[in-house]
Amino acid sequence: MNNVERFNAVLNFEKPDRLPVIEWASWWPDTVRRWWTEGLSQTIPWDRIQTHLGLDYIQRVWMPLTTPDCPRPPSHGAPLIETEEDYESFKKYLYPDETHSNYRKKMDALRSLADGHDKGDAVIWYSYDGFFWFPRVLMGIENHLYSFYDEPELYHRICEDLADYIIGELPKIYAVCRPDFMVISEDMSYNNGPMISEDLFNEFILPYYRRIIPEIKKYGTKVIVDTDGDVSMMIPWLIRAGVDGVLPLERQAGVDLVKLREQYPDFLFIGGFDKMTMSVGEEAMRKEFERLAPVMRSGGYIPSCDHQTPPGVSFENYQIYVRLLKEYAEKTVK
Repeated sequence: MNNVERFNAVLNFEKPDRLPVIEWASWWPDTVRRWWTEGLSQTIPWDRIQTHLGLDYIQRVWMPLTTPDCPRPPSHGAPLIETEEDYESFKKYLYPDETHSNYRKKMDALRSLADGHDKGDAVIWYSYDGFFWFPRVLMGIENHLYSFYDEPELYHRICEDLADYIIGELPKIYAVCRPDFMVISEDMSYNNGPMISEDLFNEFILPYYRRIIPEIKKYGTKVIVDTDGDVSMMIPWLIRAGVDGVLPLERQAGVDLVKLREQYPDFLFIGGFDKMTMSVGEEAMRKEFERLAPVMRSGGYIPSCDHQTPPGVSFENYQIYVRLLKEYAEKTVK
């Protein structure tokens, strides 16, 4: 099997010759800077560090929702808009097209990956900010959480426009390449669970998932939701919405992947490996792989770090992690 065939076999709950050996997200810049001081060559292109270290090649293209000249908030989490009038005025900075350089760059990235994908070497996925994430970008962190009650019409207006835009972009993306899966980026859970109630999810998120997900699936693409923290409580909500799986399944937030697999045998999982074991050493990492081995054997699971590898992980320990990942990727499918 080649990389693409192997990856899609897992997505379809089929048995591959081995599990994919990937990092779903690249490393923190500080992590790589540390590795440069510990033996990693600085001449290796960022996107090729993975294959240099023995991982399978996978690339994400995060599609833009703002134009290159879009204003930035004055501080982290500050609002860009506060009213419907603000939103109308601000829309000139939103939903880019072929006339915008950042949009062309992303489409060119997809185009450049298509040949490697057709040869079976490059697994491709794309992502969009979702219906929790993108309103938060516009409204700011605090105002966003109040907006479900204070500005519901504005919230729905943003989501309607976002859904229209994503649906309109799908034919353009699939004219260029055939991604293996896509991700709706949300980050709508934290260490104690969801940031919104099920009622709010049903009112403000679910209708738009039900608009875009069937359109995406017309192209045969699996839909994954990216939400940090403990997603456990949200999984039934996502299943109702037509979502196929979740990532990154953060262990430090209390996610019990073995239990989740028992509860949801047909749901896809990516991630789940406790990144905090990676700085401790081989024994701790092997113990973590043993914890996850039943899920690896169950199918529909691609093991990977449960978020980006932190800078506390030495280059030597990361190489140990990759060696163990390859070992378990093979022996859990025999």
